[in-house]
Amino acid sequence: MVSASGADADGERRSAADAAGVVVLGACAGWSLITAAAHDGRPEGVLLAVLAVAAGYAAGRIGGAVVPVGAPLAAALAGIALTLAVPHLAPGPQIGVPLGHAGATAAVLTLSAGAACCAAWGTSHPAVRFALRLLAAGTAVLAALLGSTVGCVACAAVLLCSVAAGRVPHRGAALAVLASVAVLVTGLTWSVAARAVPSGTGSAVEERLTAHRVELWQDAWRLLAEEPALGAGPGRFGELSATSVQSLPSDGRPHSAALQQAAEQGIVGVVLLVAAFGWVLYALWRGPRPTPVALTAGAALTALATIAALGNALSFTAVSVGAGLLAGMATARPLPAGAASRTAEPCSRDAGHAAA
Repeated sequence: MVSASGADADGERRSAADAAGVVVLGACAGWSLITAAAHDGRPEGVLLAVLAVAAGYAAGRIGGAVVPVGAPLAAALAGIALTLAVPHLAPGPQIGVPLGHAGATAAVLTLSAGAACCAAWGTSHPAVRFALRLLAAGTAVLAALLGSTVGCVACAAVLLCSVAAGRVPHRGAALAVLASVAVLVTGLTWSVAARAVPSGTGSAVEERLTAHRVELWQDAWRLLAEEPALGAGPGRFGELSATSVQSLPSDGRPHSAALQQAAEQGIVGVVLLVAAFGWVLYALWRGPRPTPVALTAGAALTALATIAALGNALSFTAVSVGAGLLAGMATARPLPAGAASRTAEPCSRDAGHAAA
């Protein structure tokens, strides 16, 4: 039984996390409008992404509270169905190798694996838990069948982290490790873009991600150097990048979320992107769900951040909605058993009196 003071403290922590989320997402939207006004940019994509994350988070909080197992299971199945029904997830140039649209597929399947594992930790029935983890393993197999090595590795990593999360007593240190992984991968892309890595490392990155991808990153770095404060303006990378203009097909993006944010919205935009990721981890740290659920969601979102650091996964609305949905479900407080029926009883009595 939870004491009144404990419940108050828990409520204050959740309110602080929610307030931080409102501030961060509002700042992301506001800054995109400011930079767009300064350089005649197109902020619609950023605003849509912010709205998608917020809507997904709100839906996840509701679904996670009402059906803590059914909601993540439905989300996992929806992600798998979306991947199979809409292979490229969005119209436009079909850039499949090595990340491109395949990166969006990897991201959706990774979030699906995370949702399935969260559902597994939400049930107390061993057979159901095994079946849900089998579903998560199936997302890795599906990614391999679709030719997404990145997706296969990410889904498998999420499943392994989820299984290991049951042995972690404190979530704070584990979430800090996950944050460090995202920072290291993002730092590598920035180092490559700035030509600050040894030639051997740079050649290895070019061999895996192609020289064209590296040239896009270097164009983004150049734009940041030219406009470090405000960036070039949202949506303008494609017209200012020589590599993007000269290549067909092209989607007009540098295929790195952090570098795109830096090139188009400057240093402040990068800080806001980091703050958004930090807010999600903070919400998971302070959330009421068990530690394995929080760490599973954190692992999936860290894998997504890694994929986004190397590709354009966050440019797809389905990915933004899925990220918000998973974060919302993993931070929701499930309603006590019978709460829905107790809530419905007064309504039924009122309806009976009205009929009488």
